Amino acid sequence: MTLKLYVDRMSHACREVIIFCKLNGIDFEEVHIDLSKRQQLSPEYREINPIRQIPAIMDGRFKLSESHAILRYLACAFPRIADHWYPTDLYRRAKVESVLDWQRTTFPRGSGSYVFYSVLGPAVGMPLNTKAAARTGKNLIASLALIESVWLQKKGRFLLGSDQPSIADLSLACEIMALEVLDDEDHERILGPFKRVLKWLDDTKNAMAPHFEEVQSTLSNYKEKAQKQRNTVGSKITQSGRKPVLQSKM
Repeated sequence: MTLKLYVDRMSHACREVIIFCKLNGIDFEEVHIDLSKRQQLSPEYREINPIRQIPAIMDGRFKLSESHAILRYLACAFPRIADHWYPTDLYRRAKVESVLDWQRTTFPRGSGSYVFYSVLGPAVGMPLNTKAAARTGKNLIASLALIESVWLQKKGRFLLGSDQPSIADLSLACEIMALEVLDDEDHERILGPFKRVLKWLDDTKNAMAPHFEEVQSTLSNYKEKAQKQRNTVGSKITQSGRKPVLQSKM
């Protein structure tokens, strides 16, 4: 029976699961759960995941949610998955787990929240929030500094000094890639100072080509849409701010 993925590619957690399956030749059916239409709250989806979040999978009768749990399951349940994704060696696996746990407890207050408050909110019917964006932006920059100084070591191209990517590289890279929806100036302001992070992202993209870029293309499409909306709003504000032209009575 074909593995089913319940996903929306606008979610970084969903993108990482899709990419992992594509990279490892895992056959799957992609079931789109549209977050903008709140389909995750439907009674039908509640049968798949009572918590009503995405992603979720169904492998035969087995149902599972939470992207990190799903990645662990896929790495262990399917044959011929390379060991570097989720090492069998206890010490190496524990290190991968430490990154995954740090990401879940620390990073959602940075990248994902910043992008949501500054760009993505309207996609799910929420207003933009500049104060929250400023607050989460500080958390994001602090998290990127930790990645640069702690998780990226001098040796090795990937996290923890590894020569090949793990599910931790995949998951963290997908979350940081959410920044692609920002305008160019904001993107450079946040990521520009972190040269090692940028180099690691490039190495991750190359190691996971072509699937990484193909799945992430959803962000580029949304960025173009968001930019058009910003231009339209800016144009309306400019026009409304113009003083009326008074005609001479002569």
